[in-house]
Amino acid sequence: MSTMKPAHTSTTARVNVERWGWYSIGVNVALISINLLVARASGSLAVGAELIHNAVDLFTAIAVLAGLKLATRKTAQFPYGLYKLENVIAVGLAGMTFLTAYEIAREALFVTAPPPTVTPWALAGVVLAWIIPLVFSFFELRAGRAANSPALIADALEYRAHVFTTGMVFAALVGQWVNLPLDRVAALIIVIAIIKTGWELLSDGMRVLLDASLDAETLVQVRELINADPAVTTLRWVTGHNAGRFRFLEAEVTLRVRDLEQAEAAVQRLDAAIRAAVPHIERVLIHAAPQERTHARVAIPLATPEGTLSPHFGEAPYFMLVTVRLSDDVVTQQTLLVNPHQAEEKAKGIRVAEWLVTQKADMVMLREDLSGKGPLYVFGEAGIEMKRTEATTLVEVLTLMSHDRQVAEDEPQTIHTAPAE
Repeated sequence: MSTMKPAHTSTTARVNVERWGWYSIGVNVALISINLLVARASGSLAVGAELIHNAVDLFTAIAVLAGLKLATRKTAQFPYGLYKLENVIAVGLAGMTFLTAYEIAREALFVTAPPPTVTPWALAGVVLAWIIPLVFSFFELRAGRAANSPALIADALEYRAHVFTTGMVFAALVGQWVNLPLDRVAALIIVIAIIKTGWELLSDGMRVLLDASLDAETLVQVRELINADPAVTTLRWVTGHNAGRFRFLEAEVTLRVRDLEQAEAAVQRLDAAIRAAVPHIERVLIHAAPQERTHARVAIPLATPEGTLSPHFGEAPYFMLVTVRLSDDVVTQQTLLVNPHQAEEKAKGIRVAEWLVTQKADMVMLREDLSGKGPLYVFGEAGIEMKRTEATTLVEVLTLMSHDRQVAEDEPQTIHTAPAE
């Protein structure tokens, strides 16, 4: 049995992400205006390069906004959505960053220009162009991480590059003011910083486009959640990948339960637990199959270690966990366990039942009737079978179990057919 449940993307979250795209366009327009005025007033090569940098970012900011608006749309050609469009945009943004670095390097190395003219107003403009991306990148990066949006994170990192490059522009202008020709040197240092940022954006975007696995911490967290479910006997594998700001998870498990409704309930429980613990989950696909048992683990409440059965379930001081080979009813292992919840005052039976679930019991033999009590629901959810017995010793229980199995195998099977019409 497999189940896949898509997430319902929050409209509020999507609108917030798109709003930051508009903010980014506005910030780039402001930076272009400031640097254009400073470049015309000073004639600085570094300021001119930064102006080109801003112009490229304006186009990429427009592309980011388009990607944010289109990423969650589904069409007949793309029934799973355009989630990776954001990562395509991040890769494109990296390409624009490399282009910016090339333009700056070309001008610094080959373009002949007169020394820049430095004025207090030019320095003030550069300082303003430094403060704006510094403040904006802080808030945009926080919003991008909250929305798990690679496009916003990439855009915020690009603004961090602006903070550094604008600082280099300011240093070059101050150097020129004191007759130190730093304009071209600053431009080449800017190239190195921009190439580094572009490489980080490119590598992160390509990991997603090539369906690289989710980070190890997330996969470990999901493994722990699945293994903690009482109905799961084996987690065979779990994997996942990112697509845009969304995560996709897939796992294969074997379940102790054999009833279809119980299996579906277990899968839904796993789905809800994963979504509650891991943010930005778009789809969870659980492949579930019933456990193929060669052995059964039977829990038997004991009053004494020697094998006397306890008439009470929750108050039993001991439990014998017996492993029986189903092919011939041979006991292959017996483990005496001390009841860790015997002394508790409230919900003792439920806690003992939950403890036996963690011990991977398949069946519980009881002298006590648990109808309508808490342990009944715990065992039912986990697919653990309960059987009443009148036996008073462990040996009697094992003998009766073997006898009941033999009787069941010897009974003729009755085939019920519908009457002919």
